[in-house]
Amino acid sequence: MMLINWAQFLSGQKMSISIGSVRTRNRVLLAPMAGVTDAPFRAAAWRNGAGLVITEMVAGEELARGRKEMERRARSLARIRPFVVQLAGREARWMEEGARIARDLGADVIDINMGCPSRMVAGKLSGAALMRDPERALRLVEAVVRGAGDAPVTLKMRLGWDADEITAPKVARLAEGAGVRMITVHGRTRNQFYRGRADWKAVRQVVEAVSVPVVVNGDIVDEASARTALKASGAAAVMVGRGCQGRPWFAGELAERLDPGSGVAPLSLAEQIVETRRLYEDMLAFHGSPQGVRIARKHLAWALERWRDAGFLSDGEVAAWRARLVREDDPDRVRSVLGELAGALLEKEAA
Repeated sequence: MMLINWAQFLSGQKMSISIGSVRTRNRVLLAPMAGVTDAPFRAAAWRNGAGLVITEMVAGEELARGRKEMERRARSLARIRPFVVQLAGREARWMEEGARIARDLGADVIDINMGCPSRMVAGKLSGAALMRDPERALRLVEAVVRGAGDAPVTLKMRLGWDADEITAPKVARLAEGAGVRMITVHGRTRNQFYRGRADWKAVRQVVEAVSVPVVVNGDIVDEASARTALKASGAAAVMVGRGCQGRPWFAGELAERLDPGSGVAPLSLAEQIVETRRLYEDMLAFHGSPQGVRIARKHLAWALERWRDAGFLSDGEVAAWRARLVREDDPDRVRSVLGELAGALLEKEAA
């Protein structure tokens, strides 16, 4: 059960941030992650207290051309408000049309992806490649703002292309001037991908360059890293990506630790098991079988690793349970194994 201190929330005491007319419910946001933050995962994070959840990356051109998968990603979940759609692309006309369609499909906020480092995206001059071309980036922002109508537009970026091209402050200033209402910065360059450590101090340059809220992203894995990132960057909020894999409830738990009354109390092991099994069922219902079974495998594997890190499983036990869970195609047999796993975990906890 999510415990929100509504009086404090409504007073806005460091517990949430404004995105134009939209307000987050706390200052811990779930990052958009391709292949991870599908509708079932976002729903799990939302019901467990995340301050904001964002769709997987939606290609503006493919959405405008009517590709069914992009339309599915861009459709709202009625129980989640505000609904945020992230768009990616390199052509202004498609980004404008994509924003218009996303708005018609229920988007309350539209986010622009200028942070994806993958060769598939950046190699086509989208995502983080736009950090090398601030003028093109500006044209895309202007196009999305036009297409979004009265929906606020946000931007997610990296520090730049590489250590010699740190363009985030410039892109941020241009984006704010064009109407962007919040900026998230992953503290790495594109060429770092996910190597090394996120440079939270470098994000401060963006904070000092704009007046809109800035969110710091990268390597937020616990309360200590969140507090250090906020202090080093001066950002208004944190965004958690990989730190939520295997534990979609983590954003809400972190919010509660940062600002008591804004998130959820730490889930017990039994509650974590319930949430993991519910996520599995939701993925089957949303994606159908056998696709849902395949998609859920990585989430079950991540959950096993989280329980190992918490001391409930050994490396050998993780390997054994993973072999039984991720090689099985029959959802009923997966359910049976999950039941056995639940019993083993709770027995170990009680020992």
